[in-house]
Amino acid sequence: MIDPPTGGSIAANAFLMGDPARANMLAALMGGEALTAGELAAHAGVTPQTASGHLARLRDGGLLAVERQGRHRYFRLASPQVAKALEGLMALSSAPGLARVRGPRDAAMRLARSCYDHLAGRLGVAIADALQRQGFIQLDDGVGIVSDDGRRFLSDFGIDVGALDAGKRPLCRTCLDWSERRAHLAGRLGAALLDRSIALGWLLRVPASRTLRISQAGERGFAGTFRCEPVWAPSVPAETGRERNILTAPQTRRSSDRTTRMA
Repeated sequence: MIDPPTGGSIAANAFLMGDPARANMLAALMGGEALTAGELAAHAGVTPQTASGHLARLRDGGLLAVERQGRHRYFRLASPQVAKALEGLMALSSAPGLARVRGPRDAAMRLARSCYDHLAGRLGVAIADALQRQGFIQLDDGVGIVSDDGRRFLSDFGIDVGALDAGKRPLCRTCLDWSERRAHLAGRLGAALLDRSIALGWLLRVPASRTLRISQAGERGFAGTFRCEPVWAPSVPAETGRERNILTAPQTRRSSDRTTRMA
């Protein structure tokens, strides 16, 4: 049985994440892409020498993993748990009273973005809502349970849930969305949904960004296949009662004038 983290280990991780340069490096890796030390130095706004020291601390602290490819070293988040902790801190940092805009200011990023290896933003929340509404998944206390109908639906979509069942990582869990403050899907199922949507061309990655662009095929697919709310469509504000009165009042007066003249 794993002991819960002690206050000392929590403080150590908080110290590692608490430096602005290191926090920017970690945030840059939330898109799931491995980056070089030079790229992370640019994201953090520090020199390569300073970045090297920060990256060593993050790696030794278990927050980053390093992969070598030829002469280059690529850094990535050490685990989905690190990404989940960062997403939670981002939501906390955007709490009411601390910032005017919740989550990213870029509208496209708020609509659809990657959260480590799964889909986030308004689209991610809309898909989670649609799957729940149709009885394909049931979310309870942060865990997602896929129904038999849900397994058949996902199989038709091109995801083999049986193959995802193997492994230590949870099949489906929730992740608090940074901007929407509601749950989107994470775990192996969340990653598979993102991968499949990209493979179908429904979602397109934006270079050097976590932003995901929804293609026209994606708009049709998410609406037709998932029956999710078309969050990509521009909303048209409803006409208020006062506006209706302003518009109709002159017509009423003109009608009364005509009646008077006819009389």
